[in-house]
Amino acid sequence: MTIDEINKLLNEGNIVKFYNCRKWRKLSKRIQKRDNYECQKCKRRGKYSKGKNVHHIRELKVVPELAYAEDNLETLCISCHNEEHPEKLEGFKKPEPKFINDERW
Repeated sequence: MTIDEINKLLNEGNIVKFYNCRKWRKLSKRIQKRDNYECQKCKRRGKYSKGKNVHHIRELKVVPELAYAEDNLETLCISCHNEEHPEKLEGFKKPEPKFINDERW
């Protein structure tokens, strides 16, 4: 997938196609292997956690030219990846309960 195709997907809001392409999946596996399947953020904190996600250090939507740059990619655990992208969790937050008044008149 070319940079122009990535830009087009970003404009359409359909970046999932990028993450499903063969080139990204192969690169993602290579990065995880390079990082010994360990979360690099936890490792910097002196902890160990199994890495599941490959993260773009400089965001894909900001700098699509670095989509395949190995020095812009790192393996993160799910928790650390969620810390990096809290905006993606907005849809999963539980709604605030409505105030219910006990009085019924």
